[in-house]
Amino acid sequence: MTEPLLQVEGLITELGETARPLRVVDGLDLTIRSGETFALLGESGCGKSMAALSLMRLLPPGGRILSGRVRLGGTDLLHLTEAEMRSVRGGRMAMIFQEPQTSLNPVLSVGVQIAEALHVHGEGSDGRNRRRVVELLRAVGIPDPEQRADEYPHQLSGGMKQRVMIAMALAGDPGLLIADEPTTALDVTIQAQVLSLLGDLRRETGMAVLLITHDLGVVAETADRLAVMYAGQIVETATVSEFFAGPAHPYGRMLMESLPSAEKRRGRLATIPGRVPPLDRVFSGCRFADRCASVMPLCRERIPEWIGLGAGRGVRCHLWSEGEASHPGPARNAAEPESGASERPSGSVGEIGSPLLKAVDLKVHFPIQRGLFRRVVGHVRAVDGVSLDLSLGRTLALVGESGCGKTTVGKAILQLIAPTSGQVLYLGRNLAGLGHRAMRPYRKDLQIVFQDPYASMNPRMLVGDVVGEGLQALGIEWTRAVRERRVADLLELVGMDPESARRYPHEFSGGQRQRICIARALAVEPRIIVCDEPTSALDVSVQAQILNLLKDLQSRLGLAYLFITHNISVVSYLAHEVAVMYLGRVVERGGVEEILTDPRHPYTRALLSAVPVVDPEKRRVVIRLEGDMPSPSNPPRGCHFHPRCPEATSRCSEGYPPEVRLGASRYVSCLHLD
Repeated sequence: MTEPLLQVEGLITELGETARPLRVVDGLDLTIRSGETFALLGESGCGKSMAALSLMRLLPPGGRILSGRVRLGGTDLLHLTEAEMRSVRGGRMAMIFQEPQTSLNPVLSVGVQIAEALHVHGEGSDGRNRRRVVELLRAVGIPDPEQRADEYPHQLSGGMKQRVMIAMALAGDPGLLIADEPTTALDVTIQAQVLSLLGDLRRETGMAVLLITHDLGVVAETADRLAVMYAGQIVETATVSEFFAGPAHPYGRMLMESLPSAEKRRGRLATIPGRVPPLDRVFSGCRFADRCASVMPLCRERIPEWIGLGAGRGVRCHLWSEGEASHPGPARNAAEPESGASERPSGSVGEIGSPLLKAVDLKVHFPIQRGLFRRVVGHVRAVDGVSLDLSLGRTLALVGESGCGKTTVGKAILQLIAPTSGQVLYLGRNLAGLGHRAMRPYRKDLQIVFQDPYASMNPRMLVGDVVGEGLQALGIEWTRAVRERRVADLLELVGMDPESARRYPHEFSGGQRQRICIARALAVEPRIIVCDEPTSALDVSVQAQILNLLKDLQSRLGLAYLFITHNISVVSYLAHEVAVMYLGRVVERGGVEEILTDPRHPYTRALLSAVPVVDPEKRRVVIRLEGDMPSPSNPPRGCHFHPRCPEATSRCSEGYPPEVRLGASRYVSCLHLD
């Protein structure tokens, strides 16, 4: 067997004051070989990113490595000086970060930034560096690299910025590439391109990849081996096939059970109670014991030792020692029947499925202004003729790539953005064009849950005031004592302690903040809630909690959801109908089962093929879409999708295809349905 490229032994990293430090990495052991993709899996707060920064010796102020060995090709990186380490970073080992926008310098062109990396590693003259920059941009699949090299980060899409980061990382021909959540903020089509690119580069150069992620689908499709990290420790290592055939540690099992899917539609997702424990304490037992469905008295009394299971597989769990059961028991809450599913919604109007809101040919065009007198020289056609129906007790999922206009549709329906034209009919009344005062009586019925819960709350307000603000603002309840009782009931309804009302937003986790935002939306007893990517930034376990909550509330209260997302697995679990958007228009809509099992529009097929899935039998052949979505300020003639469509013909550029009805609620806009 060949010598490992990277070997980590007993790595311990701490943050903060020495009197009460946070031990974010505690005894890390890893082995990565050349040419393989090794995934580091776990929830936020488990120490994955800190482990990567420790390997690169890029810890934040107050961070320190206490002990351990990090050997890269025979060199112990922890014994190198900072000057010596600079030649290793970007040369023998490189890293791409989770958010490319914050990692790129906004005042330098991308070509200059890549050339800077080449200069650090002594590539040669400016002319040679320019040629090498173009070669690197072409290698990572950026079209027209000569022109793109002179552009600035803000002129590139999210997928292109991530490709530029990969080009910068490849400038020094590294043997190991650390990719920290490289696709978390990307659409599934761009994610598929980036993952395919990393795979191609790995095969062509023999480079190893350390992939840090919490996306089990990405791990299943791209990695060779994995390690599951929890509370600063590795709790399981295995090959990808072994892990997905049956995780050895209860934590891995519960992560798997938390994944949403179509098969779990009629049940509840398994959830992991509690949260990752604080790392400023001394543990006397298993770190997962308080959240584990298979906990034993021994788990709280003794720290579990590492147990080898053969052929590079191991686990840190008492269930595998001292003659205990050789496999963890079933996860808690696994796919149990949905509680309250048959309850009649309280306070609803009409029967389940009766229409509440209808958007007809909705358009939102933003003017492009130039010159001293701000003359209008064009329009951004963010939404360009969208028609949708929302029904009582039903969920309509709006899916598509970033920039297609999904969020703008939601805001236009709520009149948070004034539509340019079209109708928004709520119980027969057209809301489009209503002024602020005329719209006020409808605000209580139409609410929104934003993508970023922290940014949507005033950090200076107590949670109780955040949740109860709508009650006072809309004149529903003026008495403070009654408001406080109502807020306590709402917090309890979304699974929060009523005492949370006396705390500030920054004192809660991401999942708890999202629950608070849902409580705020529910405070005024709405009938429709627009959910704008409410789970996109959450771990799979927290996502399961939010999805269970939304489903329970819909069952009990008869709520209608417009669920804006690009997570198809969430759509398959939660939605009843689906509308697929591309460049401001809906290209296909219908029932969730018929859309997901028999997509008819080429864009829908490409979108679904790019979704990473755990089960290899359910994977589709990925349909590669060339380039990025065109600008909504200058959409292509004819079908907007035809420049990227693998099935396009000359007819597709002649005119936009009409909407064709294929069933009772199935509509597709395509000329090649046959």
